[in-house]
Amino acid sequence: MERTKVLIIGAAGRDFHNFNVLYRGRKEYQVAAFTAAQIPDIEGRTYPPELAGKDLYPRGIPILAESELESIIHEHKVDEAVFSYSDVSYQKIMSISSKVNAAGADFVLIGAERTMLKANVPVISVCAVRTGSGKSQTTRKICKILKAKGRRVVAIRHPMPYGDLVAQKVQRYANYEDLDRHKCTIEEREEYEPHIDEGIIVYAGVDYGAILAEAEKEADVIVWDGGNNDTSFYKPDLLIVIADPLRPGHEVSYYPGETNLRMADVVIINKIDSADRKNVESVRDSVEAENPDAIIIEAESPITVERPEAVKGKDVLVVEDGPTLTHGEMTYGAGMVAARKYGAKNIVEPRPYAVGSIITTFEKYSHLKELLPAMGYGEVQVRELEETINKVPCEVVLAGTPIDLRRVLKINKPIVRVRYTLKERGKPDLEAILAKF
Repeated sequence: MERTKVLIIGAAGRDFHNFNVLYRGRKEYQVAAFTAAQIPDIEGRTYPPELAGKDLYPRGIPILAESELESIIHEHKVDEAVFSYSDVSYQKIMSISSKVNAAGADFVLIGAERTMLKANVPVISVCAVRTGSGKSQTTRKICKILKAKGRRVVAIRHPMPYGDLVAQKVQRYANYEDLDRHKCTIEEREEYEPHIDEGIIVYAGVDYGAILAEAEKEADVIVWDGGNNDTSFYKPDLLIVIADPLRPGHEVSYYPGETNLRMADVVIINKIDSADRKNVESVRDSVEAENPDAIIIEAESPITVERPEAVKGKDVLVVEDGPTLTHGEMTYGAGMVAARKYGAKNIVEPRPYAVGSIITTFEKYSHLKELLPAMGYGEVQVRELEETINKVPCEVVLAGTPIDLRRVLKINKPIVRVRYTLKERGKPDLEAILAKF
């Protein structure tokens, strides 16, 4: 039997899930390679035979750079190129489609439900229209409400498999020691630490079928904590989607954010306390046009700092959540809002003091001004972030990332943490939605 040759276009997450669910163990397909984008230092690795299946892939599957897309298609005589990552504009995704088609392969988008695994317990999925819309704070509030009602809640997080993929097949996080044991990157810690602080167990990893089997053993309810603006890996019994009025129009111009919007049971229009009202109404109009049956909740994203007096009148370096600023394309985050709210004297520009891969980040994402993304996808980059922060001539570091940077960085100046929550305005609110659910 001649096998259909497949290339999976990915970014170390959705691509592995698509392979595991749709292609692993199927002799009629031959997955020639994965490609990698968005995340640094992913290409050059191998999806190992222990995960890919030793019978069909005894040497594993190579992970190559997306920049070599056309040559990979030609070299491997690829029949189908399957697009498998998220938070991508329609302009970019169709440009990639054109490259694939011109190179002689079919361009494939897999339907969201085809890769949703069915759980044996209720699933609430939290997704979004863009990275940085406010999924994490929403997920935390949902978990808190469910826990207060006596439910055993487990959060399952969208994958961030940047290390040893075999070791990362199934990961369980219940305390800070688990973060160290799994050698978590800064991005992983940003998602796991706040759950641990609330006493919520978090699962993540590479094989989401195996992860589900373990999580079901200790959960009455599973909350899917989505990443980027990806669709849920599990079939939701309740789908809550976050929209961002600071980026109006993106809810209907990014993949697969609009898919999430159209499937949502509930849409939360977040950040209404910092967005222009006309942009809130614009997003509401989009929701009502694309998904008239969805319940709409408006919510604020109130920001606090632990020591406001340490910010007022000071020269401040603002460090923000990395993915929100990079492929999320935001020009500021919670840290910058806090700096203005609490009266920082000056925002110190970090760009002249950047080192190593932090320089590369600023070159790639030229929209970043007056702030530093908390990049830390590996030990080398973590140390380069640390060196960059220590070189900046400021009095205070204002950290808008969800984690305590002091746990992973040795900083030579005071750090003030910024925290943000979800506060619904009006009815229904999440309490009412979950009570009915």
